[in-house]
Amino acid sequence: MTGSAEVRIPKACVMGHRVGYSRSPLIHRHWLRSSGLRGAYELVDVEPEAFPEFFRNLADRGYVGGNMTTPHKDAAFRLVHHRDGPAEAIGAVNTVWYEGDRLVGGNTDFIGLLASLDESAPGWDDRGPAVVIGAGGAARAVVYGLIGRGLDVGVVNRTPEKAQALVGHFGRRITAHPLSEIERLLPQARLLANASSLGAIGQPRLDIDLASLHPEAVVCDINYVPLKTRLLRAAELRGHRVADGLGMLMHQAVPGFTRWFGSTPRVTPELRALLEADIRGEIAANTDA
Repeated sequence: MTGSAEVRIPKACVMGHRVGYSRSPLIHRHWLRSSGLRGAYELVDVEPEAFPEFFRNLADRGYVGGNMTTPHKDAAFRLVHHRDGPAEAIGAVNTVWYEGDRLVGGNTDFIGLLASLDESAPGWDDRGPAVVIGAGGAARAVVYGLIGRGLDVGVVNRTPEKAQALVGHFGRRITAHPLSEIERLLPQARLLANASSLGAIGQPRLDIDLASLHPEAVVCDINYVPLKTRLLRAAELRGHRVADGLGMLMHQAVPGFTRWFGSTPRVTPELRALLEADIRGEIAANTDA
């Protein structure tokens, strides 16, 4: 009797809980289609208590790797067999892949940030210093990327103790400040980055007076719903170059796709238009509800 072994197409997923909002499937499925590659990318909702068992058995479930989003990045950091240098330094894992039988964890958020800034505001990093709003996991990735480019960073946060923790984590190039001090820091800043959820839909507003911000400063925001946050709109009105969260989202997805599917995708205007239309549709649906 003759026959051929079944050819299994590579399959990856994004793992989170209550993550129907994730745009990762849109991104990776678009790249698969446009590249003509065989592959699949799924959204998997996993409750925190079930995550360790699901995660440890990704290969048995047919996955070659995947992404983690809220609330599983810290758990993935603990559970992988090995972490790359950036994930180790940042303290969180958002992308995993197999090297043999070992599940390896990386963090691509800082790659997304830097690529988005390079694309939107070339030369943004030739001056410094930077001011970063927020002190959570996303802020750790942002700070890691910025100090890697040689910038000194002032971290401001509503809870100063959390900002101080980043000083202990990253060292002498970081200073910690309460959010009330931000306007004192703005005249020297050449980059202002919102790495908190403030200003996103459903979150408290981020109220900052940009009047004292250096005129050459670049402003970025990791949030992408709404597509143009209040902070970015205010910065554009003052003539500042800006980088939005959608750019970071698209660029951080590139390394994972490359590892899982063996081809390096491109971030294109077509992909951005696809994501923008989806986000506008969500906002309109929620407004009508």
